[in-house]
Amino acid sequence: MKIRTLAAAIAAVCLSTQAYAQSGDSALTLGKVDVHQHADGQLTAHQVLTSVDVLGADQIEDKNVSQSWELLGQMPGIQLTETRQGAESGKVSFRAFNGEGYLNAIKTLIDGIPSNVNSGNQRFIDMLFPLEISYIEVVRGTNDPRYGLHNIGGNVNFGTRQGGNYTDARLGYGSYDTRSAQLAIGREGNDFAQNYFLGYQDSNGYRANDASKKYGIGGKWFHGNLEDDGLRVGLTARAYHNEAEEPGFMTAAEMKADRRASELRNRNDGDDRDMRQFTASVDLKLADDLYFGTKLYYNRYEDDRRITFSDLPTGNAPRQRRIWDERQAGMLGALTWNASDVLTLEGGFNYEQQDNRYQRLRFSYSEPTDFWTTPARIQNDERHTLDNWGAYVQAIYQPIEALKIVPAYRVDRYDGDTRLVDGSTGRLQRYGNIDQPKLSVVYALAPGANVYANWGRTAQVLTGGTAPAYLTPGQGAMSPSTNTGMELGIKFSPFRGAQARLAIWQQDAENEISNMPATGTTVQLGKTRRRGVDAQITAHLGERWTAWASHAYQEAKIEHDGRLGVESLEGNEVAAVPRYISNIGLDFQATEALKLGLQGRAQGDYYLEERNVAGKYGGFAVLDLSARYRISPAWSLDLQVKNATGREYAYVWYDTFFQAQAQPMLSPAAGRQLYVGIDMKL
Repeated sequence: MKIRTLAAAIAAVCLSTQAYAQSGDSALTLGKVDVHQHADGQLTAHQVLTSVDVLGADQIEDKNVSQSWELLGQMPGIQLTETRQGAESGKVSFRAFNGEGYLNAIKTLIDGIPSNVNSGNQRFIDMLFPLEISYIEVVRGTNDPRYGLHNIGGNVNFGTRQGGNYTDARLGYGSYDTRSAQLAIGREGNDFAQNYFLGYQDSNGYRANDASKKYGIGGKWFHGNLEDDGLRVGLTARAYHNEAEEPGFMTAAEMKADRRASELRNRNDGDDRDMRQFTASVDLKLADDLYFGTKLYYNRYEDDRRITFSDLPTGNAPRQRRIWDERQAGMLGALTWNASDVLTLEGGFNYEQQDNRYQRLRFSYSEPTDFWTTPARIQNDERHTLDNWGAYVQAIYQPIEALKIVPAYRVDRYDGDTRLVDGSTGRLQRYGNIDQPKLSVVYALAPGANVYANWGRTAQVLTGGTAPAYLTPGQGAMSPSTNTGMELGIKFSPFRGAQARLAIWQQDAENEISNMPATGTTVQLGKTRRRGVDAQITAHLGERWTAWASHAYQEAKIEHDGRLGVESLEGNEVAAVPRYISNIGLDFQATEALKLGLQGRAQGDYYLEERNVAGKYGGFAVLDLSARYRISPAWSLDLQVKNATGREYAYVWYDTFFQAQAQPMLSPAAGRQLYVGIDMKL
């Protein structure tokens, strides 16, 4: 990839004479954002950050998805890791970080509340259903100072509906006897807003032993008007339950014989998952130019997963029961001062205390695996805590109308202890103060062209309850892995009704570690370099047509691993990072009542492991079609065809831990699917 050539291309775009008026930030929005409420007075991602994408409610609410992380497949540069194993269904990643679970680099938030589990996995996303989501906001890169833990390559915030007066309902039915029902109610008046949601989904699944059933319930209550009364208080409560079977991973020969089958060894595999989230918030207007906002939150995550990983008919390593019980309690706050027309200052802080337990039980061979007998051995039973203190300051300095400079600085500290199954104890690695400076600059070259650049540092700390995250007996001290990123880009209007963005970026990590707490697997990657190009465009073509497209080219390589006495990984690619991710979409308003849609996404192949010897897998290209007919102002009917071409593809991982003869293991994706839905809006 020739960085100089790409920089020259961006400069050429900057000098383009085709420019039309646009907003002063570099964010791109797809669809309509009905309710996009950040805390009044506080700085928003649009104001201070430079690589932001927003997906609106009309691109979300009528989508048929198994889990809500799939909705991000419409957004630029997003890699979907589709494991499709019951409740462990998959997750999202970007900026050349993969979704395998070894390095969870994407901070996840729900209404601004931290919503990752201890390992960094994004399981709290599953609590949400499409009809309750108002928008999804993706911030890519290293220049966001608001968050520390897990915010390595960026963050994703799911904003749920707040305020308004509505009664919306949706019923759906489709392939594999999938049934769903959603109800969203909002009422607002006399400075009191209340929102409620109920969701249900039941499906037999694409494969045998693939049934799942999930329920969600939520409520939000907010009182006060910040501008008039100077005070607004709010409460949010959300609960979720999922019961799912797991069809298991297949060898290539097994998938060739019957891709919809589930082998006998997996017949008892499954997962029971419960999650809850409670928040309380207070927003204060201390003066006309001074605002303070704070949130308290409590997250609870309980999971009982039974899984058989391979067809090896000996031993107990592949047959596991994994049990998580995690509690998170935390607080966030921010003080924002609009000092003058050219300067705004903000200082923020966060504290999170985690109290976690993880058990891993192994069972003797049987077919199917019997998880209710006495386990052959208890490999893990950790009780561990993790405390995170963080604080940041940032400013918006705009000396002239065309120039905006945003310096920021963040500091994080971590502490915690663990008790292992053998009774031994340990303290969390002593990272000390982790300093993370950041800087963003936006300059308006013309009314329709903003060039921007950012530089920033984030950090990776290890998670889980065992070494190397904790200094248990025999474990040496380790420093955190810092990730330093930079980006140069431009947002412009190539023609009237269109918005586009082109960017080149690079992130260098020191002492990066591939670490999966659930399996106790740790690989020292050392110094890595990720870099890429992001190109995207959204265009309204007349009154009837809307089109969008994006293409992300990326690579992640190990620059220096420092591995002594073992095979060097230097020069190799990081596992499970496709070289490209592409999206296209087209909406056509055929008549006042009928809307037609097309969406496609594709990604390239990738190496399955860091040695780069097991071949490349994982590439695919799928096409979805949709039609929506408005019967009346209150009622509409829609039809969706997913994977319309019937493309056969599979998620692939490398089974190095449980088999004497390592081989790729596959989880096939569903074929062509048909769904119908009916919506009511009152």
